[in-house]
Amino acid sequence: MSAGSVRFYVGLRWCLRRLFGLWFSLEVIGADKVPAEGGFILTPGSHRSILDTPIASAATSRVLRYMGAEAYFDTPGLGHFLRSVGGFAVERNATDRDALRISEEVLRRGEPLVIFPEGTRQTGSEVGELKQGAAFLAHRAEVPLVPVGIGGAGAAMPPGSKKIRRTKMVLVVGDPIHPAPRVPGTRVKRSAVKATSDELREAIVALWADAERRIDG
Repeated sequence: MSAGSVRFYVGLRWCLRRLFGLWFSLEVIGADKVPAEGGFILTPGSHRSILDTPIASAATSRVLRYMGAEAYFDTPGLGHFLRSVGGFAVERNATDRDALRISEEVLRRGEPLVIFPEGTRQTGSEVGELKQGAAFLAHRAEVPLVPVGIGGAGAAMPPGSKKIRRTKMVLVVGDPIHPAPRVPGTRVKRSAVKATSDELREAIVALWADAERRIDG
């Protein structure tokens, strides 16, 4: 990202954090667990609202990167805005392999990347099986996964809603999950990816429950 984009991102995040603090009484727990340097994958679980994306930026003072479809970045005005808030484009006809390669390059440059391991927004009170892309990428790039639970977002603006309700929100950051080291030059084992993904899901379930308890308390 350019210096100008970084300044815009920092300024926008400051404004959003103030807004979320006033409107949602947003509370952030465990921000000190986010790595201060190097690449990592921030993995917000309990993906129940479009608000999760901007809320996730409150987890760290570092500039987070997001993946998006190239079509959005080609739209005048919108493309500039998306790049300014940490987005990077993936071609419409890109394969999963291409997207992983681009993401891996971002991580190896020492930049943090946000991936919602549930994929698209979900409904319900339980975390389902996670997509294994985040865990695979963590093994490939040899970076930690940082699990996050977001409480209250689903109540504030559930999928399909066009209105934002004023309700308390809590973001809880968990301990980083470090993939098991592998021998250089060897392929990532499916069993290792599944084990890491299962560990990530367990952490997200606990963090989401913690976030919701803090709202009720």
